[in-house]
Amino acid sequence: MNEPKTTCASPELSDQIPPHPAGLDYIFRNWGVLNREQRIRLTEQVAEIDFDRIRALHQATDGPTSEVADLGKASAPGRLIPRDIRRDNPGEFATAREIGWQALREGRVAIILVAGGEGSRLGFPHPKGQFPIGPVSGKSLYQMLVEQALAMSRRSGKVIPYYVMTSDSTHEETMAFFRVHSFFGYDAANLHFFSQGKMPAVDQRTGNVIMSAHDRIAFAPDGHGGLLNAMRTARLFDDLRSRNIETIFYHQVDNPLVRVCDPAFLGFHQIHRAEVSTKVVSKEEPDEKVGLLVEMEDRHRIIEYSDLPADLAAQRDASGQLKLRCGNIAVHLFNVDFLERMAEQDLPFHRSSKSVAFVNDSGEVVQSTENNAFKFEKFIFDILPHAQRPVAMEVVREHEFVPLKNSHGDHSPDHVRQSLMRLHTRWMQQAGWTTEESLPVEIPASVALDETDFIAHCGQTSRSNPPPAE
Repeated sequence: MNEPKTTCASPELSDQIPPHPAGLDYIFRNWGVLNREQRIRLTEQVAEIDFDRIRALHQATDGPTSEVADLGKASAPGRLIPRDIRRDNPGEFATAREIGWQALREGRVAIILVAGGEGSRLGFPHPKGQFPIGPVSGKSLYQMLVEQALAMSRRSGKVIPYYVMTSDSTHEETMAFFRVHSFFGYDAANLHFFSQGKMPAVDQRTGNVIMSAHDRIAFAPDGHGGLLNAMRTARLFDDLRSRNIETIFYHQVDNPLVRVCDPAFLGFHQIHRAEVSTKVVSKEEPDEKVGLLVEMEDRHRIIEYSDLPADLAAQRDASGQLKLRCGNIAVHLFNVDFLERMAEQDLPFHRSSKSVAFVNDSGEVVQSTENNAFKFEKFIFDILPHAQRPVAMEVVREHEFVPLKNSHGDHSPDHVRQSLMRLHTRWMQQAGWTTEESLPVEIPASVALDETDFIAHCGQTSRSNPPPAE
């Protein structure tokens, strides 16, 4: 298993504060009370930061981007696979599905799971992927997702290479969690962990980096767009080429309803010769807080909900649907060649206002009650406008998208578990089983991957049949 290598310098540090750029005295104000190990840590952290870049990012204005300014020209994606294609054009759907399965059987597909976030909003002091979300089994997000990949590997006859992107704050604990659970049965030779980069949080007013302790700077992951640099640093493109991987299935750790390596999605991606394909759900209300996939000048872009003017968000087409309705669910297919080409470019950082804990002069950690800091992140969807022949595929929200975000209310653990149980109850009812809506239900990926799979495997008219050979 490939793990990131790290090197640690061990300079001999005296009581004298080390040389540093002007304006950084505040970082070293407690140098005199630090021990040798703390001084080394602080010196290494300072050396990692490009303070000129941080200063420029802090001072940048929040004016609209050219894409936002021209949103009047935006439309729904033209290359949009409709959500009802399976019903309305079963032949086309079946063809795409078989093409996708063929890509899997030939070992041309890999998975990237983005898992750098912690469960702080859930009150869970661990990597979010460790959160127990199985409504009956109590399985973690990690286990539910990895078991899907394992089931797809078994069906296709090829182990799908699986790459997990962690962060500084989740890497070691994630590695330990997988080891304790014997990697959930996955072939260790095909399971890789790599860590994304990080950026310091800065005080909104002064632009100074925030200290989380006298000897520590407050860092945060550099966003899912940090994937490109992290892949290059970990030499993953070399590994992908050695395995003859052509397509990456990309998804994030918080959505247990995702259909990992959906064969139909893979098939449509190949049919259209797309460099990027994106799954979307239909936006429910004009003010729903979801990024939107739009098309402008034959290019796909994702616009943050906060950048969409209210009047444009409410516009409807002749059928009565929202004109801009394709909600981004962070499920993509990327051609490896395209990702490697984009890794040579420097994606822009986006600035967000956050509440970040800091250490006061007495050494006490203070959690700000208001947004006191800026964090800087890159977004993977900023590569979409560079892709040739992009495709979007609309899916049913209740079937494929219920991310775990909050401790209460929408997208809370209760909400996600209820969504999983409703979906699996529906599979059972379609297969001819009688079940009460209130009964806890959970169908493992080893039994079925979707409703068609479950009907073929466990339908009342074919209970003795083996799982479908796909």
